[in-house]
Amino acid sequence: MLNRRHFVSASAAAAASIAVPALYAQPKLEKTKVAISVGGKAAFYYLPLTISEQLGYFKAEGLEVEISDFAGGARALQALIGGSADVCSGAYEHTINLQAKNQYLQSIVLQGRAPQIAVGVSTKNLPAYGSLADLKGKKIGVSAPGSSTNMVANLVLSRAGIKPADVSYVGVGVAAGALTALRSGQIDAISNTDPVMTMLEQKGDVKIISDTRTLKGTQEVFGGPMPAACLYTSAEFVQKNPNTCQALANAIVHGLKWLQTAGPGDIIKTVPETYLLGDRALYLASFDKVREAIATDGLIPAAGPKTALTALASFDAAVKADKIDLSRTYTNDFAARAKERFKA
Repeated sequence: MLNRRHFVSASAAAAASIAVPALYAQPKLEKTKVAISVGGKAAFYYLPLTISEQLGYFKAEGLEVEISDFAGGARALQALIGGSADVCSGAYEHTINLQAKNQYLQSIVLQGRAPQIAVGVSTKNLPAYGSLADLKGKKIGVSAPGSSTNMVANLVLSRAGIKPADVSYVGVGVAAGALTALRSGQIDAISNTDPVMTMLEQKGDVKIISDTRTLKGTQEVFGGPMPAACLYTSAEFVQKNPNTCQALANAIVHGLKWLQTAGPGDIIKTVPETYLLGDRALYLASFDKVREAIATDGLIPAAGPKTALTALASFDAAVKADKIDLSRTYTNDFAARAKERFKA
C-alpha cells in the first residue's frame, strides 16, 4: 500500500494563464524531488497544498513534488514513517501522538487554523437522536481510523463518557465514498471535512452536533486555537534539509496569500473537476463556510500546541501531557521567513 504512488505535476493546465514568479534566489536545495503523502487531498482541509501545486508554486521554488493521496491522515502518516514519503501533509496533532511513542515529527508550515471537521448524525438511521448517549454502540464514519476526523469524534464522545471502544469506527474517506456510506445507511453518524459535510447538511442527510469549520466553533469545541493541517516531517529531515524545508514553506505560504484574495471563480478554475463532487454550487457553499479556517501566514499560533495536547490527553491514555515537549513538535522559523518574503 505504501508504494502506491502516482506522480502529480507541480503545475496544471488550469493555471497555465497564471504567471508563476521567477525562481527565487536562495541557497541550493539539498533535495529537489520531494515525495509528499496526504490523506484525502480533495478536502478543503488540504486546499493550500492543492493551490500551491496547481499554480506551480512548488516548481517556482525549484521543487519537483510527487503527491501520494491516501484514504485518510493515518495512512498518509504511515507512508512517512515507512519511508515512502519525505513529508506528510496532515494534522498537526500527529506530531504529538508520535512523540508519545518516542518518534519525533515536526510541523514546518501551517495550512489550517481550525480543524474544519464537523460531526453529524444520520437523519435516516437515527431520526429520534436526542443526545450523544444515543451514539453508544453505533457505527461512526471517519476518513480513516486514527485520523484527525477520528480524533475529533473521540473528543466529542468523551464529553458524554463514551470511550472509543464503545463505538465502531468505519473508514469512509473524504469524498464520494463518504456520501454514499452515510446516505445508504452503512453508518449512523459521520465525522468528516468539507465539502462532504456541507453537502450532507444541505440535503438534510445529517444533523450537525459538533462543528469546527469556523474559528468560533473551534474555540467552543477545543477551548482555544487548534492548529490543523500542516506539512510535517521527521526532525532528522528538517535538520538535514533546511533549504528544502524553506522552499516547501515558501510554496505553501505563497498559496495561502493567493487564497486570501481568491474569489469563488478562481477556486473553481484551479482545483481539479473531481473535487467538486458533481455540484459546483454546493462546493462553493462549502468553501464559504470554511474559508476563515484556512491559515493566513503559515505560523502556528502560540497557544495552539497546548490546545492540541490538552485535547489529546483528555481521551488518549497514551498521551501524557507532562511527558510531551511541545517545542519539538513544530518550528515557525520557515513560515516566518516565508511570511516576510511574501508579506502574507
